[in-house]
Amino acid sequence: MTRDSVPQSALLAQLRDGLKRRQIHRAIDDLTAGLRRYPLWGMIGFHEMRQRYRRSVLGPFWITISMGVMVLALGLLYGKIFNQDLSLYLPFLSAGFVVWGLLSQLILEVVWTNLLIFAHNIWVFVGVALWFGVDIGWSSLLAIPGLAVLLVNGVWAGLLFGLLSARFRDVPLILGSVVQVMFFITPVIWRPSMLPDRALLLDLNPFYHLIEIVRAPMLGMPPQWENWVAALLITLAGWAATLVLFATYRWRIAYWV
Repeated sequence: MTRDSVPQSALLAQLRDGLKRRQIHRAIDDLTAGLRRYPLWGMIGFHEMRQRYRRSVLGPFWITISMGVMVLALGLLYGKIFNQDLSLYLPFLSAGFVVWGLLSQLILEVVWTNLLIFAHNIWVFVGVALWFGVDIGWSSLLAIPGLAVLLVNGVWAGLLFGLLSARFRDVPLILGSVVQVMFFITPVIWRPSMLPDRALLLDLNPFYHLIEIVRAPMLGMPPQWENWVAALLITLAGWAATLVLFATYRWRIAYWV
């Protein structure tokens, strides 16, 4: 069959498919090139942390202190309201707050900077865990791959919502409101066992699954396989949608900004 005998519609379809593939390859090349420049974004993250607490005596350790005070105050308050055993509730609350802080800010800000903040906040949980004798074993190492999945999701979320925010200025305000609402319907200050019959509000909450794959190992318990399956599906779906949108509109970002 010669080229002239191929229907014009088929040729156009082939051209469109080839163009889409080239766009996706170029988008992937842009992402990998950005990852290779880790000295640049690493330095920017450290500089931002220094600038945020410039002329402060304790510097970034104010992050740890603020988180510790919040966990203690809310732990004593909600532990009394929910009639919880503090030896179980405070480790749960501190782990949830630390992981939630990372997850929520990954949607709104930069991944590397928030990983540095997480590195400060994690010591609040370590102190609480040691005080109450949390049984931390080898299963706690599962928090590392869980944290890796969280960061991988943070990259696509930052890229996707950054792209949308450049085009639509209302997106950051909408995201801020959504994150606030999700905090109250995600088991951070309340335990999943408090929700009767594991309602759809919990099972269909992506924040819950992403938090649980990190929090459960931190508390010495392996996460449920449902949490891992949901987290991996969120990762694949998020990256697929992000790559398609980024490949399609990447050349317009300079005009939007």
